[in-house]
Amino acid sequence: MTAAATVAAALAVPGGAASAGALQVERVRRRVAEDPQLVNRDGSAPVLATVRSAVARAVREEGVLLPAAELAALVRDLVDALAGLGPVQPLLRDPAVTDVMVNGADEVWVERDGVLQPTAIRFPDAAAVHAAVLRVVGPLGLRLDRAQPFVDARLPDGSRLHALLPPLAPGGPVVTLRKFAAVSHTWAALADTGAVPEPAAAMLREAVAARRAVVCCGRTGTGKTTLLNLLLGEVGADERVVVIEDAPELRPRCPHVVRLETRPPNAEGAGAVSVRDLVRQSLRMRPDRIVVGEVRGVELVDVLQALATGHEGCMTTVHARAAEEALVRLEGMALLAGLPLPAARAQLEVGLDVVAALGRGPDGRRGLVQVAEVTARGGDGPLRVRELWRRSAW
Repeated sequence: MTAAATVAAALAVPGGAASAGALQVERVRRRVAEDPQLVNRDGSAPVLATVRSAVARAVREEGVLLPAAELAALVRDLVDALAGLGPVQPLLRDPAVTDVMVNGADEVWVERDGVLQPTAIRFPDAAAVHAAVLRVVGPLGLRLDRAQPFVDARLPDGSRLHALLPPLAPGGPVVTLRKFAAVSHTWAALADTGAVPEPAAAMLREAVAARRAVVCCGRTGTGKTTLLNLLLGEVGADERVVVIEDAPELRPRCPHVVRLETRPPNAEGAGAVSVRDLVRQSLRMRPDRIVVGEVRGVELVDVLQALATGHEGCMTTVHARAAEEALVRLEGMALLAGLPLPAARAQLEVGLDVVAALGRGPDGRRGLVQVAEVTARGGDGPLRVRELWRRSAW
């Protein structure tokens, strides 16, 4: 399919236009579809600014007379169809939605206010889902096709997108989008909602002030990043903090911060820069603290080396339901990096101090459930923790 045909298909309206207003809208859609400036020479999707300009020209040339709200909705729908994710793009504008999950063309779910919900949104077919993903990952230099049937991308607004094509997903393309709220939480606000009670918050603030290494753990969407943001806000102006992330989720409010971001491989599979690469680079940047948005693998060993060489007060997050499970996961990462189990446990025992575990209540509310400190092992046994605080009830 040519780029022009792709544009026309994206703008196609099912059914016939009945009213004069609908006919006028249809003429705008056709004019935008035929705009030669939307068809890039390389056949790639048009960029957002180009789409907006084309829509503005079409509306002006057709002399569309619509109420301001309807006109704005028309422009937004056209931009979504040509440079966004089509029918699911409005979900990304909903502040209550944190996750959007497309399970094939005819099944779209969201997580709204902590609760998983189905939606009535549908795509015309599997090709439309694939095309929607290509529109947003293409400008990033990424691909999604038979040769590369999955993609992981950070969108310009900071959202994270993952997509998987058949035959890896037999039911059709599976797309998962994770939004990151722009709201800056405060200790007082989280105490008022019961998410982080004041006694637990005081323990964590004291840990940061004492330059103790803190790990925030929990399952997806439990608030690990929110808590890490607040902990970063407790770091003083006399400390230089290097923050390393895959995507810019953290919004550190500490005075002296340097941000580093990983880079995925390009369409040819080259040029990737990993968290481990950036941790090693950060050691040459005179950091007082190194903060890794999330440790998932062998980069843990470099973080432990940083702790061992005097960079106290490092912080990170890890996927685990409780403090004990977090330590087991971290042991596994160290083993993957080639450390023998006794050495892995010894380094974790020396390097880690406090683990803060987050979870969800029965009603979907998120919050802190446990604060524990890593204690000395008995002989060569597993790492142990001593609970400092635990939530009694939601």
